[in-house]
Amino acid sequence: MTRKKALVVRGGWEGHQPVGATELFLPFLRDSGYTVRVEESTDVYAATTEMADTDLVVQCVTMSEITAEQLSGLSTAIEAGTGFTGWHGGIADSFRASSDYLHLVGGQFATHPGREPCERRGVQEDNYLPYAVHITELGREHPVTAGIEDFELHTEQYWVLHDDLIDVLATTTHPVRPWQPWHRPVVSPAVWTRRWGAGRIVVTTPGHSLDVLADPSVRTIIERGMLWATRTASAS
Repeated sequence: MTRKKALVVRGGWEGHQPVGATELFLPFLRDSGYTVRVEESTDVYAATTEMADTDLVVQCVTMSEITAEQLSGLSTAIEAGTGFTGWHGGIADSFRASSDYLHLVGGQFATHPGREPCERRGVQEDNYLPYAVHITELGREHPVTAGIEDFELHTEQYWVLHDDLIDVLATTTHPVRPWQPWHRPVVSPAVWTRRWGAGRIVVTTPGHSLDVLADPSVRTIIERGMLWATRTASAS
């Protein structure tokens, strides 16, 4: 049996521990029959031959920048059937200056609401809140999230700006709080898929730190997302 080829691209803001986070999933990929290549920059996206031969891209690059040539290479590969997936800021807060990247993934981190101002101490934990992730009706039937019950986390809760080409598998609701300016609860997608040409994209917004990635529900969703996004025979 021919082994699938996975490309793990990591870098960007160190606060999301791109090396440690991706290392958590390398054994799963190898045990699932993938040959894994790891790159520390997005330069590989401009390598047309390598990208065309890749079945799955796992990206963990928060913020940072991407060149037009690199983005074109990534988008072209996805349109031809290469799968694309990632978690948290490594995919939903990448390349903020690129509207074409936003168009590709269908959703962009806007903020993570924080604690009451008087409780903040200037640390990452200022933005950790308890919240629930709710599986949608579509999510209860989708291979990425089927059988997973609603679950709770205590970490950054992403508020995402998005379009309606995404298929939302799970949501999270930002409540009204006295110190926030919005006036009604806001529902954001927490897990979504997107079809782009022959390619499949999966975005999972939880995953700020290694302990969140180790949560059984989060980890299962990410791992299933890798399998589902991978190039299918019809896209070969």
